[in-house]
Amino acid sequence: MTDLLRHVGVVYLHKVECMRLGRDPGSWPPPVLEQEPPLELLDRSYAALTGEFATRRPEDRSFTWYGPDQSVGFWIRRMAQETVIHRVDAELAAGGPVTGIPGDLAADGVDELLVAFVEYGTTGWPEEFAEMLEPAGDRLVGVVTPERSWMLHLTGKDVRVEASAAGNPAAVIEGPAADVLLRLWGRGGQSAAASGDEGTIELLGKVLAASTQ
Repeated sequence: MTDLLRHVGVVYLHKVECMRLGRDPGSWPPPVLEQEPPLELLDRSYAALTGEFATRRPEDRSFTWYGPDQSVGFWIRRMAQETVIHRVDAELAAGGPVTGIPGDLAADGVDELLVAFVEYGTTGWPEEFAEMLEPAGDRLVGVVTPERSWMLHLTGKDVRVEASAAGNPAAVIEGPAADVLLRLWGRGGQSAAASGDEGTIELLGKVLAASTQ
């Protein structure tokens, strides 16, 4: 739990610096942050992050790691999803129930994961996924929630995402958006059903893990 709180705190402060500097702040985190008590760090960093958001518009420019979107809005979305997943991590670590995630927020999280992590990662740095994707051939995977659906094209060189599950997929992951989100992030999501070719589902799991490490 200590590691989790410290991680979230330094991530929040990193995004504050990205917005303030307009560039990657470089080596991170500064050693001094490692000495700060984790709860105090989390409280301070959350106040700094939300304070920074309050002074900017979503459309204002900011450096981000995602080339197609260099805006403050990207960080608002990314930090909302970062917080959702790590809140779940904290609840799992504490051994308590996992609080529900609103469907619209969860569906947006699925979209972000598939597009900004998987598609962007595999198309931007194909050499890092080449060995993993080599046996993929040309496979389709459908991801379906009540709010939205996606079709993933897994090929030997990358993964492309379409905003529709229309087609004839080799495998499908389907369920409430919150459960699909948690399953794709490897945080449970037992109510999200996976059907079809088990090898394809396993391959997608490897790609997801490599895209988000």
